[in-house]
Amino acid sequence: MGKTRGILDIDELTALVETGDIDTVIVAFTDHYGRVHGKRFDATFFLDDVAGAGTHGCDYLLTVDMEMEPVPGYRYSNWELGYGDFHMVPDMTTLRVASWLASTAIVLCDLIDDTTNDYVPVAPRSILRRQIERLAALDLTAKAASELEYYLYEESYRDAASNGHRDLTPVSWYSEDYHLMQGAREEFYNGTVRRHLAASGIPVENSKGETGFGQHEMNIRYAEVLEMADRHTIMKLLMKDTADQLGVSATFMAKPVGDQAGSSCHVHLSVWNGDENVFCGGNEIGPICCSNTFTQFLGGWMKHVEALMPFLAPTVNSYKRFQEASWAPTNIAWSYDNRTAGFRIVGSDSSLRIECRIPGADANPYLVYAAALAAGIDGVENEIEPPPMFSGDVYAAQDLPSVPNTLTTAVGIFADSDFVRTAFGADVHDHYTHFYTDEAKAYDAAVTDWERARYFDRI
Repeated sequence: MGKTRGILDIDELTALVETGDIDTVIVAFTDHYGRVHGKRFDATFFLDDVAGAGTHGCDYLLTVDMEMEPVPGYRYSNWELGYGDFHMVPDMTTLRVASWLASTAIVLCDLIDDTTNDYVPVAPRSILRRQIERLAALDLTAKAASELEYYLYEESYRDAASNGHRDLTPVSWYSEDYHLMQGAREEFYNGTVRRHLAASGIPVENSKGETGFGQHEMNIRYAEVLEMADRHTIMKLLMKDTADQLGVSATFMAKPVGDQAGSSCHVHLSVWNGDENVFCGGNEIGPICCSNTFTQFLGGWMKHVEALMPFLAPTVNSYKRFQEASWAPTNIAWSYDNRTAGFRIVGSDSSLRIECRIPGADANPYLVYAAALAAGIDGVENEIEPPPMFSGDVYAAQDLPSVPNTLTTAVGIFADSDFVRTAFGADVHDHYTHFYTDEAKAYDAAVTDWERARYFDRI
């Protein structure tokens, strides 16, 4: 396969800056939520000073809540430490045209601690890098793909906010699952997104209607796991920016509407040694021909998924997606080509892979993939076997472990997990326990429209 369209090297960027085709370079990274933060640089200044040396950003960005308020209680960064800087070092392999923005390129960064000259341990991209290094120590790599679902509404983001995000108008008014006529009504947005993705170094497979009113899915081509997390991050930013430009709103909430399907981020993952998919093998389990590595990786992932749920379902809204007969899993089971299972096995031979259907569209991809690798590595190292393959309707099963039903429950399991502490390190474990605990507490302290409607004059 040749060079991916839209990806730039430093010489190509220099040529585009000299011709005036690029005058701005975005230097970016994600916070815990997966939001993209950074700076916009004059392109000439970027070439002269930033491409090689990087830039700096305030380390409070890894301690803030959704409102950008610094949350007390973190050891990594706090008022006592003065909220200093981390070093934002561009990963030049991620440099690409940002075709959805005029005359702009974008590059993603690793966050470096200037004191230790090492990756900031609690930064999401650093966390995934560490698990990739652990996998590499076993002479293995991982390939992955994200299937991202979202709802599209006719109102702009500002108008939606002004109306309290109530009574929004979905762009389609009946279920559009695979429905080409409904999809055609949304091509003004989805087609624009596909074209911008392809022009911005993110190869596209397809988009398709989903079961909800105004719900769609965007599928991009699989890649090495770090590159896929980067693609996912840029795709989500691109899609939000494009919606903003078109005067509509796209939401990646896991459950934006109570009586409609939730939005998932199904992740597909396989493990490789060079050009060989090591999930392939001679063990026959039903229709699956697999290796010991496959069953052990799956066994580890399934064993630890409950403890890792905050990485897969990071908000209070995430857990409202897990409802029976909703296409979102409620029980932890594995099965071949069965969409009621949290772990659906698909493909064969070199395409054999695990599809985890538990993560929602609100998840941070770096943390989702880090969780998958950490759990799978533990499975391989300790030869953990999965339970028997399930056949039938997983929703109807009575004796299977279930996914946690609230963020508070999930955080409690995460906080108590020796596995999480060992696999990710005490600094990451403590930092993210604090982050998710604060997120859950913020919801518990809020007064909702539901409460006012239910109790205002009748209690």
